[in-house]
Amino acid sequence: MRIRKSLTAATLCLAACALVFEGGLNAQGSRAAAMGGAYVGLVDDFSAFYWNPAGLARITGKTFGFYGADILPTGSYKYSRTYPAPIGTVTLADAKTLTKNYIGGLAGYVQPLTENLVVGLGIYTPPGLGAAWDGEALAALSGGATDLDWKSRMGLITFAPTIAYRLNDILSFGASLNINVGTFALSSYTGAYGDLIDLSQYTESETGLGLGATLGLQFQPHRMVRLGLVYRTASKVGLSGTAEISRLTYLGLASQSDVDRTITWPASLAGGLAFMPTGRLTISADVQYTNWGRIQSLDADYADSAWSQIMAATGRDTIPMRWRDTVQVRLGGEYKVSSALAVRAGWHNDPSPAPDETMNLLLPTFDFNALTLGLGYRVADLSLDFGLEYLMGAERTISADSADAVPGVYNMKILVPTMSVHYKF
Repeated sequence: MRIRKSLTAATLCLAACALVFEGGLNAQGSRAAAMGGAYVGLVDDFSAFYWNPAGLARITGKTFGFYGADILPTGSYKYSRTYPAPIGTVTLADAKTLTKNYIGGLAGYVQPLTENLVVGLGIYTPPGLGAAWDGEALAALSGGATDLDWKSRMGLITFAPTIAYRLNDILSFGASLNINVGTFALSSYTGAYGDLIDLSQYTESETGLGLGATLGLQFQPHRMVRLGLVYRTASKVGLSGTAEISRLTYLGLASQSDVDRTITWPASLAGGLAFMPTGRLTISADVQYTNWGRIQSLDADYADSAWSQIMAATGRDTIPMRWRDTVQVRLGGEYKVSSALAVRAGWHNDPSPAPDETMNLLLPTFDFNALTLGLGYRVADLSLDFGLEYLMGAERTISADSADAVPGVYNMKILVPTMSVHYKF
């Protein structure tokens, strides 16, 4: 059945896809998250490791910061088929995601060396992705099996040694070396191999390493205006690990194979404007372009020759993606109620890079609209920030016209509470 083949293809590429897809989230630092991620021009705290390394040049003392986010997705999938009367429409799958917590975070230390030169080390996780579906509800797509695992968990950890230099009160520069460590774990349904056997459960686990860089600048021509520009280079992440299909032993084949992939985290370019008309009010806006369009297919290299032949014969070794470039818009605001207390709010829009033709159950992407809010409290050199982000994915109805898509109706909502602490000493 075509839907099974598509699900198998999605299974094999899920982890790789996830490593290059940020799911609309802008939660890197609670102040930034609460302002809708409109932070490229404004940033002046430890979250500059992620947003714009030039912002570190505005930090005047030794600073340590920590940020954590709990990503709580709630998704649903429904697949129905219409048969001739008297049968009519039959719902074959009606599944919801299981409750899971996907933790993201950032930690950074900043050390001024001179009045104008600052260095630091940041460690952060671009928001991880994952899904855990009720396997019993997907029995119609799992060869009738009700006990299979349908889950994924993956992410990227970036180590970012950074240097920033303040040329004068107007212009600052910054650069980070991004050492990217990718990991994932995946369990799903394999599908059938011809008429020979239902291969049932598929699992895969891989890790990999890639390098990239982030270059940024900040320009403040007037005390009420601050501009930022940041470019993040593409980063190739080489992944290696093991895939397993236990039922291959029924065919006299090895149940495991080493597998390698090379996945490219795409380049992005973002610009930001912060306007501070009074000492209490800040309004910010960002626009970000991401080169998702370079991801047209994902290829896997299986070490076991029998695995390679099976995957090539079924077309599962090359996965068509046909992703497209996207432009994200972010808006935010902050109002200082007092010298200690600030309130924040924001919005951002993030279109899906995946067309309907390659939408699948294991990597459902959406056009997101997100609302954000938060609070900040400062006591002497200690700052506490809290944020809440709610992402609303537009419903996607996928027809059965494409062999590379999994048809059905998809929905997704994501709630992200965040907290940051940073201390200057």
